[in-house]
Amino acid sequence: MPSLPQSPWSLILAGGDGVRLKSLTRAITGEGRPKQFCPLLDGETLLDRTRRRVDLLTRFDHQAIVVTRHHEPFYAPLVRDLAPGRLVVQPDNRGTAAGLLYPLLRIADLAGDVPVAIFPSDHFVDDDAAFVAAAAAALDAIQARPDLVVLLGIEPDTPETEYGWIEADERPLPMDNALVFPIRRFWEKPSAELATTLLTRRCLWNSFVMVGRLSAFLDLIKAGTPELAAAFEPMRRAIGTAREASVAERLYATLPSINFSERVLVPGASRLGTVRVKGVEWSDLGNVDRVMATIRRTGGRPRWMDHVTLPVAG
Repeated sequence: MPSLPQSPWSLILAGGDGVRLKSLTRAITGEGRPKQFCPLLDGETLLDRTRRRVDLLTRFDHQAIVVTRHHEPFYAPLVRDLAPGRLVVQPDNRGTAAGLLYPLLRIADLAGDVPVAIFPSDHFVDDDAAFVAAAAAALDAIQARPDLVVLLGIEPDTPETEYGWIEADERPLPMDNALVFPIRRFWEKPSAELATTLLTRRCLWNSFVMVGRLSAFLDLIKAGTPELAAAFEPMRRAIGTAREASVAERLYATLPSINFSERVLVPGASRLGTVRVKGVEWSDLGNVDRVMATIRRTGGRPRWMDHVTLPVAG
């Protein structure tokens, strides 16, 4: 594994509602539990699996998790599990852009302009060590290019139509310590014909795992959504004070839902790079069919399968 830059942090994204899997998670748990808090693959929740993965990369006290307040019954144990200030509670879910910006500002308040690795909490990875090694390589690369945000691109084996794809340049950036490729463009949920073309052109699945200095993420967000960055300015000043919760409440009441991929990554492709993740089986567990396919590939049989009638995928 490459040598890590000093004091990297990790941010785990766990604020989503998991709408497309609600039918399955409700059948498993008997309640409207979002997928990240559900033991879909075994006895361990997807969030706990992600936390184990992140432990391979960053120290316990350098890990933050963003959640959404109405999920409190499910994230409540994290209050005592995490170091102080590391649980970031959004008043509501206002999309991935706000869901990234708020916790990044919290980390900035706690630690300054540190390297940060961002992990969604709803992924399957069959080899955590190899996957984290790719994230470590990206962390190594941003020592030479602190202005760069690096995404982990998964080498695909099927023409998947529900994933986002990364079209990378064939030549890596001029770096001595890592193979990072410029990004030409993104393709979001392509048609079957286009997905087949992207597969033959050695394009990559976008894992949404990202690595960069905190300042690089903030600059990227400001460039793509200047109105969001401006709206969060009172929040930035309030973080760590007694006013934080009330300021967040007022801010989120006025925020539109903004998609980070669409508004920040796509127009910011020239500021990004990607590392190719090879030999790792990865899946975004976004629907019932994908969950069941992952269970079949791993040869497991979660206990819930003994008593749950599978709902229709969707």
